[in-house]
Amino acid sequence: MRGHVTRKPGSKKWYFVLDMYDESGKRHRKWFSGFNTRKEAEKALAAKIHEIETGSYVMPTKETVETYMTRWLEDKQPQVRYHTHRKYAWLVNNHIIPRIGHIELAKLKPAQLQTFYTRLLEGEDALSPRSVVHIHRLLHEALDRAVKWGLMSRNVVDAVDPPKADRYQANVWTPEQAMHFLDEVRRRESRYWPAFVLAVMTGMRQSELLGLKWTDVDWEHAQVSVQRTLNYIDRQPVFRDLKTDRSRRNVALSDLAIEALRYQRALQAEDRLFYGSSWEGTDTILSTASGAPLSQNTLNTVWQRLLPTIDVPKIRFHDLRHTHASLLLQQGVHPKIVSERLGHATVQITLDTYSHVLPGMQKSAANQLDQVLRSTRNSARKSAPGTGSVENR
Repeated sequence: MRGHVTRKPGSKKWYFVLDMYDESGKRHRKWFSGFNTRKEAEKALAAKIHEIETGSYVMPTKETVETYMTRWLEDKQPQVRYHTHRKYAWLVNNHIIPRIGHIELAKLKPAQLQTFYTRLLEGEDALSPRSVVHIHRLLHEALDRAVKWGLMSRNVVDAVDPPKADRYQANVWTPEQAMHFLDEVRRRESRYWPAFVLAVMTGMRQSELLGLKWTDVDWEHAQVSVQRTLNYIDRQPVFRDLKTDRSRRNVALSDLAIEALRYQRALQAEDRLFYGSSWEGTDTILSTASGAPLSQNTLNTVWQRLLPTIDVPKIRFHDLRHTHASLLLQQGVHPKIVSERLGHATVQITLDTYSHVLPGMQKSAANQLDQVLRSTRNSARKSAPGTGSVENR
């Protein structure tokens, strides 16, 4: 490797030139300018040679953030689930590329990213801090790979502070509100009543509910085995195994849940007789009248249509899962049991997610302990010899 320091005639600025060679052996001559003195240029030349020799120097390219992120998305697609990739694509194509896609990847600066985050939080179409944090994490993962590929010398996301996202506190129903909703659904939309009962009474995720099959039901022990999820991709049902061992679990069923399952089985029997040979049954518990697996779009459409017409607080479908967990915790069910029913990886996740329920539980526990101690003290006084007699007062 050769390099030298020089200055153009008539110019007060110094620069240095390096002859560099790529992996194919092709020579590239690079100019680095803007130094006030020869000594500064010589010092910079030595530093640049050190970068090259230690492998920390990245050959500048004209690739932009847009072209790189598009390529990264393509490479990421087979590595993640369909809905995860769709979320990534939405963040990249609707927020990252329109604002910083024009910047050359190797020239991306922390200050540009910090300004990018600030702009995302402003205006009529402002994103929530939580959404910006998702973008921050996505960029960090993507640019980590750019560093590994030798497209960047460092991950500039490390030098940027994302906004602080408040922990999401789910809106949940009281027992009275949950039962009122279920009763109204049964009266108006009885075909979908079992789906909502199972959501409230088991705390399963929507995709887990849709993926249930009749072979998963253990009638003798009143429990259901959660083994898979169901999502529709290009209008076709796709069953997938669950990600973790903790997600694969057995969930005990209440009497109401058993009633809903029996109702659903009888409903499917009627549908099968009506459709005859055109019945599309695939053994899924939740299905359309023709026997096809029920889709998220159908269930969400029913949910959005019913919710405004029933006198209950407006919540998301996923909040039925939170309602299930919160009601169990409020009834004194041990967090480990709740964690197992929800399929959380650890009990700590359950405790962190439902921390808003714990203060009331702690107050109740303190009151119960107080009652136990007072009762013990009173019992001891009553049983003590001579207690209450005139002679011992």
